Amino acid sequence: MTAPKSSETAQTPTIRASTPNVPAIIEPASAPPNGHRPHHHSYETLDRASRALTARLTNGVSPNAAGAAFSDFLLHLSRAPGRQIELAERAQQNLIKLFLHATGLTSNVENSPPFEPKPGDRRFDHEGWQKPPFSLFKQYFLASQDWWDTATEEVRGTRRRSTDRVGFITRQMLDVMSPSNSPFLNPEILAKTMETGGMNLYEGSRHFADDIMRQFTHTRAEPSTEYEVGRNLACTPGHVVYRNELCELIQYSPQTDKVQAEPILIVPAWIMKYYILDLSPENSLIRYLVSQGFTVFTISWHNPSADERDLSLDDYRRLGVMAALDAISKIIPGTKIHACGYCLGGTILSIAAATMARDNDDRLASVTLLAAQTDFTEAGELMLFLDESQLAFLEDMMWDQGYLDQEQMAGAFRALRAEDLIWTRAVRRYLLGQDEEQFDISVWNSDSTRMPYRMHSEYLRGLFLENRLTSGRFAVEGRVIALKDINAPFFIIGTEMDHIAPWRSVYKTTLFTDSELTFVLTKGGHNGGILSEPGHRGRHYRIGHRTPEKLYLDPDTWAERHPPKEGSWWVEWVNWLREKSSPEMVAPPAMGAPDEGLSPLVAAPGTYIFQT
Repeated sequence: MTAPKSSETAQTPTIRASTPNVPAIIEPASAPPNGHRPHHHSYETLDRASRALTARLTNGVSPNAAGAAFSDFLLHLSRAPGRQIELAERAQQNLIKLFLHATGLTSNVENSPPFEPKPGDRRFDHEGWQKPPFSLFKQYFLASQDWWDTATEEVRGTRRRSTDRVGFITRQMLDVMSPSNSPFLNPEILAKTMETGGMNLYEGSRHFADDIMRQFTHTRAEPSTEYEVGRNLACTPGHVVYRNELCELIQYSPQTDKVQAEPILIVPAWIMKYYILDLSPENSLIRYLVSQGFTVFTISWHNPSADERDLSLDDYRRLGVMAALDAISKIIPGTKIHACGYCLGGTILSIAAATMARDNDDRLASVTLLAAQTDFTEAGELMLFLDESQLAFLEDMMWDQGYLDQEQMAGAFRALRAEDLIWTRAVRRYLLGQDEEQFDISVWNSDSTRMPYRMHSEYLRGLFLENRLTSGRFAVEGRVIALKDINAPFFIIGTEMDHIAPWRSVYKTTLFTDSELTFVLTKGGHNGGILSEPGHRGRHYRIGHRTPEKLYLDPDTWAERHPPKEGSWWVEWVNWLREKSSPEMVAPPAMGAPDEGLSPLVAAPGTYIFQT
């Protein structure tokens, strides 16, 4: 195997300096950013400060981007008389349906409701919504929703992104006006109020006051006493065997007498803490791998502050992925490594693997990507938040703060499923007076991290906005890389209900790679689909194998040809890893490599996981 040519392997490397306050652009050295040289303007700092202040008020959402979308859409709609007539007819038809349903004059014997909630919409599940007058409130809202869905369909000539953004913003506005949010129109709230004598509203007002106070004081809720990191979360035994300024590397203690010769390195996303893969013992992917006879390492990322504002995306490759690979190569020398990346960690792993292939570094036995995108042309509803106007606005906010914090990121993710993650939660917490039940995944979800200014700007601009990785324009150390250079076999996981990394986008890895590839589509969302331990009820997955000589299949055709199988994809992955490993099991390696300067530093889960 060939060692990497440029990675840093010192125990505490220094993060390289970079030009402050200038978003880095990942581009070949010969190509200036955006095709032209940036200009310096005398009062640019004033402009950026003004935008940063506005961004704090709007939580990072650019009013210019929304205004431009509505202007584009409405201008084209004003010149489409046919569409206007169609919308007038739709409104008339919906009103007639509502009238007939309300008066019982419908020809339908059972007077079944003319409008139904969309799949997954749980706001109207309570039985009270089936009785008047609440059934009429519900039907009026659904009729309005139906009309607005039609009204915000694409108008010929309108930019697709404008149409999508107008539709998204309209859905947000409709969600605000849903009768399920009103204590006077929601039968579940009225029934609870009568049952408790109004105590639900009292408890809800206390919850609301607590949340508002935490918002103003920038404090977090008291952590759950039921779940504790190191006790019953992130509790798989092991030790930190390497630490630098950006990450800790954890080596897990063996649980079997013999292990596979090839270890596994897990590269989690630094958008959240790594222990989504090491939750409670019964649903910990890391614990499961160790119990199946694998030597497992994982990266635990440093939670950056404003002082690390100039950390770059390439720093995460060099000081994260490559530094971890170098450390593992010292602990288990002469052995290839199975590398696994989750979400953003999978994207940086893909970049690192392509760079290694370019530099003839053949240490990877396989590459596994869990809900990770390499092509961003179909990156889903998150693209609604991203264009040049929005990105400049977001960059200026990060320029001011030095980072993007978890609450600002979480706001965008919650908005994708506002009816469930915002309004249903608000109704239950503030109007029904219910405390949020704690689960291991909800505790993890509230354990916030930050994204450094420069890295996040590079990621959003170079990957999301300009899609350079799969378009042949992504350079590492001044030279372009390509995913098709990777010879290691791939194991790719997509999840059916993923709003962050849509499975069809994840599937596009098959377009840009030539090596053997296994693709799995599993039930669930971005996190729930990955947490699919054996024995989990109601789980299924589809699996297909592509050898280099096979022709490309589009994602929908692939799904049609691969029927679902009951059970957990974890079992399939373990069997696949064994097939790609040496046939002989070996004695577990020592913990760390003291002779190489890699003595165990502290017990898992380490120290970086506790940074707030």
